[in-house]
Amino acid sequence: MRQHLYWLVLFASFFGYSYTPEEGDIVFHTSLSAQSQAVQAATGSQYSHMGIVLFLSGQPFVFEAVQPVKYTPLQRWLDRGKNRHYVVKRLKSPLSKMAVARLHNMAEQYEGKPYDLTFEWSDDKLYCSELVWKLYKAAADIELAPLEKLGSFNLAHPAVKSKLAERYGNTVPVNEAVISPVAIFNSEFLQTIAER
Repeated sequence: MRQHLYWLVLFASFFGYSYTPEEGDIVFHTSLSAQSQAVQAATGSQYSHMGIVLFLSGQPFVFEAVQPVKYTPLQRWLDRGKNRHYVVKRLKSPLSKMAVARLHNMAEQYEGKPYDLTFEWSDDKLYCSELVWKLYKAAADIELAPLEKLGSFNLAHPAVKSKLAERYGNTVPVNEAVISPVAIFNSEFLQTIAER
């Protein structure tokens, strides 16, 4: 185990990571996407995008719901947010090896699925916080945060109203179950382990 940690630290320092990544880490940043402002306004949080760290062939990637759901090299993801700022959170109690294996198995099922522009609670399409929430629920039976209703967010903000009109027209599904990045960011199960 110590030798494994040594190589992880060496790998991280060589590639410039400011922390030692572990499988299951949850990363947050402020996206530069077109909908970021609306997400921030609706949820009252600066963080509008998130993903989960998984290793492929010994290298860390962020598994994220964009278009489509895919793996992005960790450093590229960390550098991609506004002002290159990010926060990394980790479970207070470590994931078991079996849970990590289940994370990978579930990721295989979700990879390549389209991004969910209408934030529906189905597995056909996925948005970023939904993906992470469902992975943790399936792999470790952990509900990172309680689900909310779309109507509980600040839907009156001009940026939010514009996006809602664009995607729903006049019929906004206010009772749709949703999970926001800020809800997971504030999860009682997580602790902050790195920030830049």
